[in-house]
Amino acid sequence: QVQLVESGGGLVQTGGSLRLSCAASGRTLSTYKMGWFRQAPEKAREFVAAIKWTSGSTAYADSVKGRFTISRDDAKNTVYLQMNSLKPEDTAAYYCAADGSPSWTVIHTTAARYDYWGQGTQVTVSS
Repeated sequence: QVQLVESGGGLVQTGGSLRLSCAASGRTLSTYKMGWFRQAPEKAREFVAAIKWTSGSTAYADSVKGRFTISRDDAKNTVYLQMNSLKPEDTAAYYCAADGSPSWTVIHTTAARYDYWGQGTQVTVSS
């Protein structure tokens, strides 16, 4: 079992930055693929970014490429999402998720492929 706890959300102006953290407990994440998703009111949950813990390979949604960076800290068992140049359309609840499928498989961008989820952290970007 994996427990995920997100933090770092908040209110920021357009163009600002935030760093989200996802701390994991219950199991080492060394073989997992970790993802960030977001969900705005009345919209479906959408993929933002993901990283393979073993190789560090990453994937990003087109809407955040060049602005967001996903990374991991082995010692802290924590995944981060650095968000720069934030836009009002980035406003959403952000969720961290863990995919326990074999590490040699592709990074999944579908929420249903992830096994564990955090409770979410709200990001609000004012215009």
